[in-house]
Amino acid sequence: MRIKWIGHACFLIEAEEGRVLTDPYCEEVPYRPPDFPADVVTVSHEHSDHNAVARVMGTPSVVRGAGVHEAHGIVFRGIESFHDDQKGVKRGKNTIFTFDMERIHLAHLGDLGEALTPPQAAALAEVEVVFLPVGGFYTIGAEEAAALVKSLPRVRVALPMHFKTDRLPAEFPIAPVDNFARRMQNVRRIGSSEVTLTRATLPASQEVWILEYA
Repeated sequence: MRIKWIGHACFLIEAEEGRVLTDPYCEEVPYRPPDFPADVVTVSHEHSDHNAVARVMGTPSVVRGAGVHEAHGIVFRGIESFHDDQKGVKRGKNTIFTFDMERIHLAHLGDLGEALTPPQAAALAEVEVVFLPVGGFYTIGAEEAAALVKSLPRVRVALPMHFKTDRLPAEFPIAPVDNFARRMQNVRRIGSSEVTLTRATLPASQEVWILEYA
């Protein structure tokens, strides 16, 4: 499969099953438009920087909310979580999605704002590739993200997202990826917005892959 970080929490995942685009953002987010053709779009929560489905090319199926969803032959499992550490009082609910493509178990954590509960951790026990926020303020921060990855023993690739880059204004209150990276081992800066991954090329031990935005 090919994984491309568009920016923010938006990734394009292209595999033999089809194209999945995660959390497309609105025009106010200053990365390139998430205007890629997709077969399926996942929406972790209903904030405009994560649910701009209309910007995606084509007529993709849209997957939202907790529960089991099937779209384009791919099964998505939505795990209810919160966008903050106060049971959603500040920012509402968030959905974690797990799904398999090319026999690789993936999870996109959306704007997770809390430590994993035991049921959530159990639902993620088989995940091998995780897309997770690391910038803090609106989501879990570097320390919480590092602890989360280390708590999931099957994870082989952690792909950080939702962190400060040079495209975001100075006043945007999230931290850069370095705060997370220095808490982790086996950190690779890919130097590109995309990477190719197969079941055979999954690392033998846990690694962090930092992509550039598209």
